[in-house]
Amino acid sequence: MSEFTVNEMLEMQKTLQEKYKNLWEELSPEKGKRQLLWMIGELGEVIDIVKKHGDNKIIEDKEIRSKFIEELADVLMYFNDILLCYDISSDELKESYVNKYNRNMNRW
Repeated sequence: MSEFTVNEMLEMQKTLQEKYKNLWEELSPEKGKRQLLWMIGELGEVIDIVKKHGDNKIIEDKEIRSKFIEELADVLMYFNDILLCYDISSDELKESYVNKYNRNMNRW
């Protein structure tokens, strides 16, 4: 199975945005703020599954696991929309992620 990259996700989100450009609001920082709120709502759905079923059920029960992963995918879709709204490239995200990782590796 091949890796699923940020660039692939961004391209998929661009395709969705293009397909629904007559129905959806145009990408912009203002839309990015609203997408952040929608993403938080999706995170709430992820948390609800954990609260309702517990950690082990997510690993053991295929139906619960599938729903959990689906909600995580929703979070990622909003996350990628936010990257698009603020014109953040995968290279910029990687640089920031690596810098944060390195700081955390030397934190404690």
